[in-house]
Amino acid sequence: MSASRLKESLQACSKSFETGDIAESDEAVAGAVSLLDSIAEAPPPDAEDVLIEIDRFLSSQQSNRMAVDALSLEFPKVVIRFASLSDKCEEIAGDVIKNLVGICNPRDMLSILCEALDSHINVSRAPIYYVLLLNELSKVFRRIQRRQIEQLKVALPVILKVIYEVSSDTDEGDRNSLDELFGAAYSIGTSIQKICEELEERMKQELCAILGLYALQNIALVSRSRRAHRASSLCLHVVEFSRFLRFCGLSYSGLITGSDFNSIAGKISKMDGDDVMACFSFALDGASLAVIWGLISDKVADAAGQQVDATLNIIRNHSNKRWLAVCMLKSIFSSIHYPWEIKSHSIDLLLSIMGGVDPKEAYDKSIDFASFMPGIFAVLKGIERTVIGAPDASSRKRTFGALRKVVSSLPCSERFDVLKALITNSVSPSMMALLVDIVKEEIHVESHQKITPGADETTKGQIYKESCPFWTPHVLDVVELILKPPQGGPPPLPEHSEPVLSALNLYRFILILESSGKTNQTGVLEENTLRKAYSEWLLPLRTLTMGIQAGNESGCGELADGILCALAPVQLVLHRCIELVEEKLKHSV
Repeated sequence: MSASRLKESLQACSKSFETGDIAESDEAVAGAVSLLDSIAEAPPPDAEDVLIEIDRFLSSQQSNRMAVDALSLEFPKVVIRFASLSDKCEEIAGDVIKNLVGICNPRDMLSILCEALDSHINVSRAPIYYVLLLNELSKVFRRIQRRQIEQLKVALPVILKVIYEVSSDTDEGDRNSLDELFGAAYSIGTSIQKICEELEERMKQELCAILGLYALQNIALVSRSRRAHRASSLCLHVVEFSRFLRFCGLSYSGLITGSDFNSIAGKISKMDGDDVMACFSFALDGASLAVIWGLISDKVADAAGQQVDATLNIIRNHSNKRWLAVCMLKSIFSSIHYPWEIKSHSIDLLLSIMGGVDPKEAYDKSIDFASFMPGIFAVLKGIERTVIGAPDASSRKRTFGALRKVVSSLPCSERFDVLKALITNSVSPSMMALLVDIVKEEIHVESHQKITPGADETTKGQIYKESCPFWTPHVLDVVELILKPPQGGPPPLPEHSEPVLSALNLYRFILILESSGKTNQTGVLEENTLRKAYSEWLLPLRTLTMGIQAGNESGCGELADGILCALAPVQLVLHRCIELVEEKLKHSV
């Protein structure tokens, strides 16, 4: 039987060390490990007995201590492979590792367990293996008496890599295993906190910063896991990790603006070859997610020692902090790894941040918006993707409302630039159409701004230019983006029927508005502009639509009917635009 063979091998290993023959000892250790490896490859019926023999050998006073130390280097990596065979095997495997932790040098054990974690992640991602190792690692940390921070910096990249890999791959149905995994992650955080409490102030600050980053990283990992689409099922874990935020003195206002993250990241000492910050790659996401979870559950906010409403009031009343908070959400919206429920609560937070803020007072002139615009644009692109990925019409409407709220809160010149950039970079025809409609609404609002009675035309023009950034020739660039795409040729129809229809409506609206108001702020009524629109936008589009119509009228079936239905409103507005332009050109001759 396998158990008896292993027993003999272990006894021989112990005796070899007693003789003092180094070569014989090395050979005996290699033989025992090789035998255990072969048993693990095809677990026998007496697998439980095999583990019992290992545990008995480690516990026996008759076993040579040097043999135990030598075998401990390899035992965790092999023993852990038996854990999934049965509940009893899991229990005994845990006892073996616990035994090793109790009798071996803690610094050696730290390296051994980290190596076991790192090597096994390429074999299996079943949580059961890693829960045992992580729980024992948390005990090892407490036993280390010197250079704790240095040891933690070596271990945490491995630990967080395993938590990330396993939590990302664990099926939603395996609830208990995922709970145990994050429970083990919390136990490691608890050990770090205990060490932190015992250190002198200078070292305490750095370790406290590491703990804060560790907590934020885990909050992000919880939010990315496969069960995150049911936030209530994971709330307990966020409550636990939020306690560390309170211990580290991190506030919701500091987290949502990024200032607390920058503060603790700056406290991590950078040594040669030290890349510990790389293992906290999601901690910045975790900073905003910590606040989002506080919005989801009062228990989370209580654990963090924070009040969400008070935080939101602080952010709303400080323009700079408000835009910092908005920019902090860009990764949440842009990532495909956060589920809809997390993004939905992120929209709630965004609307809460921007809610109650008068658009006219949403910014002050002291803010350098140029520095904010890359982040704001990234947020808006992320929200755009969230709109497209929303599960139903009401969710899409609410999410698009958040996008409009952010856009409307921008200064006028930045508002036009960002809308144009969003239209240029959008891959969704429906989204392009909605964005063009926003431009049209902006023009409608700006064109109705009051002008001082009796002002002459020069004065009127100057007022328009200063107060109505949408009411300029640049708005025609938006029309051209759609009707004459930068990549050349007419717009792709019928795929882009929606944005083409919106662009035609915008162009027609401008023509009528300028004509009825006897203004020409956009230059749309200038003869050269009219001829360009007629020859480069409208006539090529008419030729295209007529060709598509002719090609589908003779066809039958739902596809042809769908194409003709999409084309009909485009042709109607196009015809009216052509009539208007022809009439204007006739009068200009």
